[in-house]
This record gives sequence, structure tokens and C-alpha cells, in this order.
Amino acid sequence: MSRTAIRALLAVVLVAGCTAGTGGRVVVKGAGPDDLLKLRSGPGLEHRVIVGLPDGTVLNRSDCRTDAGETWCRVSLAAQPGVTGYVSADYLAVF
Repeated sequence: MSRTAIRALLAVVLVAGCTAGTGGRVVVKGAGPDDLLKLRSGPGLEHRVIVGLPDGTVLNRSDCRTDAGETWCRVSLAAQPGVTGYVSADYLAVF
């Protein structure tokens, strides 16, 4: 199987896991050791950044939507449920 096919399959699995139903816990994965996943005020890069989240941050996922070909999930911090926003589904893993 080619790398492109594997990436496409992983993207489908990730999006299916993100959009299947509402609710659930997810963890930030893939931002990298020297970077942070940006929690944004809305679903898209044009929205302001609320906070950066390192890999391993546990989130409560509400729902996901697609905007301009990107899937964004509404989340809240598990440790601080009052902190909510949107993150790219590409960096979420179900655990």
C-alpha cells in the first residue's frame, strides 16, 4: 500500500472517530515536541487563538464540522471544562 493510500485511510479513520456521535474524550496527538495545537475561537484558521495545547492534553469533544476541507472539532479542556474552542481533527486521537 502506498504512503498516499495509508495517509488517506488514516484520515478517514480519524474523521470517522471524530464525527461518530457526539461527546467523548480525545487526546492531542501529533503536534510534536516543539509545537502546540492551537485551540481557536471558531472552526478555521481565521479565528483567534485561545491557547496552545501540547501533545497529551486530554479534551472533551462535543462535535465536529468541516470548513474549507478541514475538519474541526469543538472541544473543552478535561481539566478546565470552562475553556472551550475548536481544534483541527488531524491532531486528535481517541483513547
